[in-house]
Amino acid sequence: MQGIGMPESVHTLSPEPVPSDSEVSFASKLISWQKRYGRHDLPWQQTRDPYAVWVSEIMLQQTQVAAVIGYYQRFMQSFPTIASLAMATQDDVMQHWSGLGYYSRARNLHKAAQQVMEVHGGVFPQTLEAIQALPGIGRSTASAIASFAFEAPHPILDGNVKRVFARHFAIEGWPGLPRVEQQMWALAERLQPAQEHGPYAQALMDMGATLCTRSRPRCDACPLQTTCLAYREGRTRELPASKPRKAIPEKSTTMLILLHDNQVMLEKRPGSGIWGGLWSLPEVDSTLDAQQAAVERYGFQTQKLPPFGTLTHVFSHFKLHILPQPLAVEAALTANQTPDIQWLTLEAAVQAGIPAPVRVLLEQLRWQQTALL
Repeated sequence: MQGIGMPESVHTLSPEPVPSDSEVSFASKLISWQKRYGRHDLPWQQTRDPYAVWVSEIMLQQTQVAAVIGYYQRFMQSFPTIASLAMATQDDVMQHWSGLGYYSRARNLHKAAQQVMEVHGGVFPQTLEAIQALPGIGRSTASAIASFAFEAPHPILDGNVKRVFARHFAIEGWPGLPRVEQQMWALAERLQPAQEHGPYAQALMDMGATLCTRSRPRCDACPLQTTCLAYREGRTRELPASKPRKAIPEKSTTMLILLHDNQVMLEKRPGSGIWGGLWSLPEVDSTLDAQQAAVERYGFQTQKLPPFGTLTHVFSHFKLHILPQPLAVEAALTANQTPDIQWLTLEAAVQAGIPAPVRVLLEQLRWQQTALL
């Protein structure tokens, strides 16, 4: 005999949230705005080749469009296909990325190209799951690639989109918090239109990059102004909430500028970590004597040359103070030669795959080369 109570369906099913008025018109307003005022002339917008779209999306992670364009064009000229990227050496790939920062992106791009060749026969995968399984591709990047290359209906949620959502829907809390990000993903899924997925994704990105900017948003030109809660409540400055502040650690290091016969020595850094896989000047602890370090590590007898001033380089999570110490190597360069060490002229070294602050030091050295050598 059945007990008396509410039907089981009432207990187990939750009604879908009813879209608000601002949600209903959100996508259509954005798409109309993008078609008229959005960006249409960026080099990666002229193709639906998933490889080209993929490269652009990786480069645009945490990097402004203006900084990416030149790198993208040179990269695609050198590696026009997935196969050409997969066959390239890591040194060549890193050289093309040198100065763009966040170098794990380049290493993952290279690994992913090799994986596409090995697992997918050289054809870029089309399903979201397969795209996201490639190294260096998260959910939002995979969705963007699928939207632009295959017109697939997958929501995106990069930094620009989070800012637009936080302001328009007055979402409290720093978007990097898991609970806030989860809330935004749910919103992104509800807002996804039934068609024009590529234009909608581009509209969201363009909105965040050109109008709904971090500082001084152009609310007067925004197509969403009438439904934007942050604008209505005068909260555009406080939304989205800032990341909780922490003291930025500061570190110091000495970089050895080892010079011999008009050449400088570069050493390849480990594959992971800061500047992973790039060529760099050797680093030693700032408390150690530079000449003694050159003897112990490389077997080089050296003569100290006048040091440069300290160079400070700011990463996203710490500040690095670099003390460059030029040393003239007196003995023949036969000790401790490995594939991870190379001697180059300053002109060649500046063109190698090196970190931006090392390039600054070598450029400075070029001006002083006559006096130093």
